[in-house]
Amino acid sequence: MTEDRGIWTAKVLTLFPEMFPGPLAYSLAGKALAAGVWSLETFDIRDHAMDRHGTVDGSPFGGGAGMVMRADVVDAAIENTATGDAPLIYLTPRGEKFSQAHAVNLVTGSGVTLICGRYEGIDQRVLDVRNVIEISLGDFVLSGGEPAALALIDACVRLLPGVMGSEASLFEESFNRGLLEYPHYTRPADWCGRKVPDVLLSGHHEKIATWRIEQAQVTTRERRPDLWDRYNEELRNQKEQSHERD
Repeated sequence: MTEDRGIWTAKVLTLFPEMFPGPLAYSLAGKALAAGVWSLETFDIRDHAMDRHGTVDGSPFGGGAGMVMRADVVDAAIENTATGDAPLIYLTPRGEKFSQAHAVNLVTGSGVTLICGRYEGIDQRVLDVRNVIEISLGDFVLSGGEPAALALIDACVRLLPGVMGSEASLFEESFNRGLLEYPHYTRPADWCGRKVPDVLLSGHHEKIATWRIEQAQVTTRERRPDLWDRYNEELRNQKEQSHERD
């Protein structure tokens, strides 16, 4: 018997709770939020400041530019908001790069608690004590963790049952097979002299499937050689395992 884990919930600790739900209030994620498929809770880190001025940051020890969010303030915010077995994630350029595999793993649980940093970041001590998982969206820097949190939540929510119109869309999109997605076309069939590939108009499903895989391979090889190498390595491993079973 499967245990009912309840509604998948995203909790966000931030200095700017008004930034949420933002774009998550629209389209598929917004409809699912309104329907109760998932829930969103925001918490103002400043509510846990230790003085009447609402101070949440301090100068970095050792000198340097900028300010650092205080360990005691962030810890108090975590203590009063993070519950259950949901992973505690801090969005930071220093973290492990987020991937589709992370999103797939996160939606199998009860939800996620996200910490949005500002300034130069968060005092490392609270991250260590709380066993916070550090995640990055990529090799670039944002002014705060909120846009990254919105992106991470969206990547997860769209995988929840009932959110996407077709589960086939999830299977065919980028990364699910280790490849970038194939190109898409729709009406008109001839636009400014540019025609849709004949195979897509043929009605031959097997040929269309083959064409799409080939296009996904070409796109991945040209644009993401790192993914292409990983894809080929996985194919080699599968062949070796198949030979061993034989």
